[in-house]
Amino acid sequence: MKPIKFLLLLLFTGVLFTACSDDDDNPDPINEEETITTMTITLTPQGGGDPITFQTRDIDGDGPNPPEVTSENLIGNTTYTGSIVLLNETETPPENVTEEIEQEDDEHQFIFEFEGSIATIAATDTDDNGNPVGLEFQLSTLTAGSTSLTVTLRHEPTKPNDGTLAGAGGETDITATFNFDVVDQ
Repeated sequence: MKPIKFLLLLLFTGVLFTACSDDDDNPDPINEEETITTMTITLTPQGGGDPITFQTRDIDGDGPNPPEVTSENLIGNTTYTGSIVLLNETETPPENVTEEIEQEDDEHQFIFEFEGSIATIAATDTDDNGNPVGLEFQLSTLTAGSTSLTVTLRHEPTKPNDGTLAGAGGETDITATFNFDVVDQ
């Protein structure tokens, strides 16, 4: 009789350890942050005029080479319609990450910080909950002067927020600072 009790105890112990296992055959999928090598901002003056392009491009990611950042001067006292395109150029052909940001707009937000001759900048696109995204925006300049614009894409920010990096929280997918002048027409 003792061998049967021993076998039952062994079987019960095995079932107990199996039932308490923390292995999960169906783990939650991990939503990895996007790989973004290139951010292109196009600013078109309202009322007509040639578009202006700002771009940051970092093909080697965290490699030894710094990103290539280009910008152009803006005209004073002008309102621009802005749009942002994001690419992953580590793939061939380059992946348009903008489409993924549009699909996951509730998990992303662009934060715009500026100094100098910018009067206002605000997102004109929103997610399904009415919170700003920033792939589309409007920027208004002041009179001539030196200017700095930092554009940061936050992944999984707190929404709604106050439009600052500290208020948004989340993780940075890409950030770039563009230095340029606002000039008289």
